[in-house]
Amino acid sequence: MTLILVVDDVAPMAEQYAYDLRRVGGYETITAADGRQALDAIAREPVDCVILDLEMPQMDGFDVLRELEARDLRVPVIVYTGTGNYDRCVQAVQLGAEGFIDKSEPIERVVQAIEHALERQRLYREVTQLRRDLGSESPLVGDSRPMQDLKETILRLAPIPSPVLIVGESGSGKELVARELHRLGPGERQPFVAINSAALPESLVESELFGHERGAFTGATATRKGAFETATGGTLFLDEVGELPAGTQAKLLRVLEQQEITRVGGTRTIRVNARVVAATNRDLEKEMREGRFREDLFFRLNVHVLTVPPLKDRLSDIPELVRHILGATCRRYGMRPKSVSGAAMDLLMAYDWRRNNVRELRNVIERLVIAAPADIIEAAHVPADFYLGESLPGSGRPMTFQERKTEAERRIVLAALERNEWHITNTADELGLADHASLLKIMRRHGIKRES
Repeated sequence: MTLILVVDDVAPMAEQYAYDLRRVGGYETITAADGRQALDAIAREPVDCVILDLEMPQMDGFDVLRELEARDLRVPVIVYTGTGNYDRCVQAVQLGAEGFIDKSEPIERVVQAIEHALERQRLYREVTQLRRDLGSESPLVGDSRPMQDLKETILRLAPIPSPVLIVGESGSGKELVARELHRLGPGERQPFVAINSAALPESLVESELFGHERGAFTGATATRKGAFETATGGTLFLDEVGELPAGTQAKLLRVLEQQEITRVGGTRTIRVNARVVAATNRDLEKEMREGRFREDLFFRLNVHVLTVPPLKDRLSDIPELVRHILGATCRRYGMRPKSVSGAAMDLLMAYDWRRNNVRELRNVIERLVIAAPADIIEAAHVPADFYLGESLPGSGRPMTFQERKTEAERRIVLAALERNEWHITNTADELGLADHASLLKIMRRHGIKRES
């Protein structure tokens, strides 16, 4: 529920505005009689927008705006005035207010101004997140059979609001799969909130998920929304869900079943409607049998399961992944574009990538970008451990004979294309094919195409 704070030293005016906003806009509202009360309310409650009177005794609206700036509180503020002095309103906007309205304007106009302010705030958060993610490998890269199967399953599951469990090895790209589910789903324009359960101290897990009230524990100086409230209408991604403490597992189950949360230190229940996408690299069925993961929570999360293939099962995707990561890395470091020689690509494709999947590949590419002074990364720049001839088997479901045969053929063709700089006729000659049409037919069968 959107919470609006109305600040006015004339109590009847504040109460009337609060009532009208509840009636017309469907908002939850609270009031404050002066600037100091307003700041206390913002510290105490998760206020989404403020309607602020400029003309107040003691601490006026300008002082409130300055204090919000000093405290780095980015709550949207709309100032309103009954004096008709719009020069002062412009001054308030210069101090950080989102806009201004006249007290005599219809309440429908006020609701419209609030919605515009909330939308600008949402866009600000979205741009901030995009800047934070700039240079990361956000798309799902690769056209091998395992990746094609994964993308098709994502397309089927994206419109469905029920929970999804993503399983896969560490570094295989589980968060990218969750983001793709969100992007293709009905809540694409709503928040995507990611929580790494393994990285949170046990004492803070519930506060991060469900929020807390002011004074709930030492250091809780203000009421704070948790991940479920923040992700309302969108997606909450719980990474490493198998790491959650037993008590939190029970509360998570309750949220999934009843669609409501209670903040830490609070008594009021709050409705939430975020779609939950969980991920793990653990065997949750084994964790369940050994009493470390709740059986009822497992079956609640296990409605739809997406398995992310490890990189060792889609080695033919490596050339495309390398080009994608290489381009992103060079842009992030402000360097001229680089390319990888055929011999260096052969070494990268022959490696097992069993330790950390795509994350390990990304780290290696970053090392190569720094190690290679020229525009082409040669085999000599590749670390020595990549010259080990054999790869070790990894965990997970073994590939069938036909899957291995298909993957091997795709790798052979891709490696030959890389060595011949994607010259079709030369590659067909090297592979001993009758003509370039035969190679094109094989490429179409495997979904091989050169990126533009």
